Amino acid sequence: MENTQHVPMNSIQVHTTKDYSLFKTLNGNRDVNQLHLTRLKESIKKNHLTTIIMVNDKFEIIDGQHRYLISQELNLPINYIISKNYGLNEVQILNANMKNWATIDYVNGYCDLGYKDYIIYRDFVEKYPFQSAVIILLLNGEHESGKKNNLYVKFKQGLFKVKDLNNAISIAEKFLMLEPFYKGYLRRNFQVAIYGMLKNKNFDFNEFLIKLKQQPTTLQDCTCVSQYKDLIEEIYNYRRRDKVNLRY
Repeated sequence: MENTQHVPMNSIQVHTTKDYSLFKTLNGNRDVNQLHLTRLKESIKKNHLTTIIMVNDKFEIIDGQHRYLISQELNLPINYIISKNYGLNEVQILNANMKNWATIDYVNGYCDLGYKDYIIYRDFVEKYPFQSAVIILLLNGEHESGKKNNLYVKFKQGLFKVKDLNNAISIAEKFLMLEPFYKGYLRRNFQVAIYGMLKNKNFDFNEFLIKLKQQPTTLQDCTCVSQYKDLIEEIYNYRRRDKVNLRY
């Protein structure tokens, strides 16, 4: 094992080594973020940054997974401090108090790396200022009953793909056409409900607009997608002899 240097820093002792095999990942810690890894690596190289990681007495990395991997890749020494008896609970506390990346951080990062689907996403947001979950749904083209959390996980991992831009634009324009009838037209649950209706072969958007013109104040705030669907179906069936089921 390579000898380590011990550099006192006030009451905290900082150790330095290039023996990368000393360190281990901690089971249950957050996955490595490839975008963060790439951007941090470029920053460290460009600015010649010196970084420190935190490990426990088993040399499991408590804080600094990305810094450790970058230092190893760049053949830089590892500066570390040992916090005895630290484990997953302490990792979770540290993570909870760190600034989480916002959607725009991921978008700008992947755009900087030249990911064309994220460039399309950013351009789309500038024209249609909807919530990120809605835009991801529109551009990806999956039904709202799918695992939306998985869509966002893929989005953060750089795996987001635009499947049908023209269809996304068409639906976005329909959302905008609803503004005169409902001040809450930008609400995520409302837009997801409308998106689902547009997937229903029994739903005619133009007929829905006609019904809204006949009842311009009927759209109201609802707490969830299913409630919006109930309300939309009720409005759609107004004075209709052959009632249609739009919820399933």
